[in-house]
Amino acid sequence: MTLLPRSLFGRLALLLLLVVAIAIAATILLFHQDRVELLTRQVDDTKIVQLKAVRAALESLDAENHREALLRIAREYNVRIIPESERPMFGANAPPPQRRIQELAERLREQLGPGTEVRPAPGRGLLYVRVRASDAGYWIGFPLLPPASGDDGPSRAAVWSLVIAGALLIAAFIFARYLSRPLRDLSTTVERIGRGEAPAPLPEHGPSEISALNRGVNRMMASLTQLERDRALMLAGVSHDLRTPLARLRLGIEMEARDEATRAGMVDDIEEMDRIIGQFLDFARTNEDAGVADADIDEIVQGVVERQVRAGHDVRFTPGAVPSIRLRATAFSRLVSNLLDNAIAYGAPPVEVSTRSADQKIVLEIADRGPGIAPDQVERLKQPFTRASAARSNADNVAGAGLGLAIVDRIARLHGGTFDLLTREGGGTLARVAIPANA
Repeated sequence: MTLLPRSLFGRLALLLLLVVAIAIAATILLFHQDRVELLTRQVDDTKIVQLKAVRAALESLDAENHREALLRIAREYNVRIIPESERPMFGANAPPPQRRIQELAERLREQLGPGTEVRPAPGRGLLYVRVRASDAGYWIGFPLLPPASGDDGPSRAAVWSLVIAGALLIAAFIFARYLSRPLRDLSTTVERIGRGEAPAPLPEHGPSEISALNRGVNRMMASLTQLERDRALMLAGVSHDLRTPLARLRLGIEMEARDEATRAGMVDDIEEMDRIIGQFLDFARTNEDAGVADADIDEIVQGVVERQVRAGHDVRFTPGAVPSIRLRATAFSRLVSNLLDNAIAYGAPPVEVSTRSADQKIVLEIADRGPGIAPDQVERLKQPFTRASAARSNADNVAGAGLGLAIVDRIARLHGGTFDLLTREGGGTLARVAIPANA
């Protein structure tokens, strides 16, 4: 159990977001600190100049109108002036000043003399400075912040920080999307290869690691395609080369064999070998080059069923009046033939065939009343050269190389459909092929 996203895109996006968030937070903090230091320095310089001017005014006070002169100076400089003689213990119990106040006090002593002291009065929002003027001491109080505090710097900085953060987050999202796109394409391609499809080659440009991986996958796809071609060519060549001597052998048997039973048995063996070779040829064909055209599935199924009926098999067809769709008619006819051959060979009559439309798909079902197929054997039977146990027990009576259902599965996937073998209610097997109506 982890809080991290499962996809690479999500993790890249999260990493970029964290980096952007840290960078923005650090920028805001540094900006705030620099701004505070700048304002502090500006305020300190202003107050030093102001205190010098107030002290100069105090040194020129008229002794007769001392109180009125203090009030006038206080109004002019917007400060509060308290003679030390009136408050000799002013600020004695004040808490220790902050570092900034201490630094300001040191600068004031350098500028105004060693007798200068600083006393903050936070409750009143004032800072009092003791200065000497005309052999008298005065406490001069002025605001801790400038009187004209209409500065909108912090709010403006916050707005710009949010704008920059939004732009960086969008850039991070796009960048993470760009980085993860080749991996999504690679995943899709590998999945299609696993389904037996032939996807387009992957682009071999971009980051070096991705391009190298794509080149490897493209070489793998090229090797698999060449292997498939070589396999088809080999099977077709072997099958073709075997059919010629088989034809000569059959002709010789029919002409020379005098024992009718022996001759019939040898002819049956040759015909079985010919059917096996036919299965090899069907399996070797990819059917991808076959023409795609509008076709009536009911018409195709009806034709295959009629051939089986003429051969004496109990096959019953219930058409579902399904719409015409685009498909490879020859390949689909081979699919129906293989399913009927399988139902007749391994099942029991009657074999019931039906078509119908459901969920934007055309569904073909072929059901028999045979012994059925164990659920754990279904996927294995779709593999080439595989038969069920019941089929092996009747191997003397059944022709084929175990390729019929593999061919059906391949043709169904070629049309974008699915092939399933199900247990029929009441006993038997139900073979179901579903093809998209827009195939």
